[in-house]
Amino acid sequence: MHRDDDATVRKILTEIGDTWAVVGLSTNRSRAAYGVAEVLRRYGKRVVPVHPKAEPVHGEQGYASLADIPFDVDVVDVFVNSELAGAVADEAVAKGAQAVWFQLDVVDEEAYERTRAAGLDMVMNRCPAIEIPRLG
Repeated sequence: MHRDDDATVRKILTEIGDTWAVVGLSTNRSRAAYGVAEVLRRYGKRVVPVHPKAEPVHGEQGYASLADIPFDVDVVDVFVNSELAGAVADEAVAKGAQAVWFQLDVVDEEAYERTRAAGLDMVMNRCPAIEIPRLG
């Protein structure tokens, strides 16, 4: 069972840093990632799209993988299905991110344990677009 406490949610959203790589973000406006990225931007986050198409989204250059991003990333927000999410968490550790955020319905207990063991903050099965307005 994961231990997503509100203190970790608050820390990731307010203390860690403002550069978020959103894995699964494309120009498809009907996808949840697109709307969540808009909310993150409204709250001052730099949102970097990570998607195989590497399309620019919200005016920010896209990249095919986390490893392709030529600058540091603070948080990796994961919008891929649970079967793929663990590999993304491992890439986030390799990239040097400070935190990993698995979106609603994205759960991988082993990836959570590996990521926390590597020293990163992590939450699972939560949405920053829901959590950030609650911080007040």
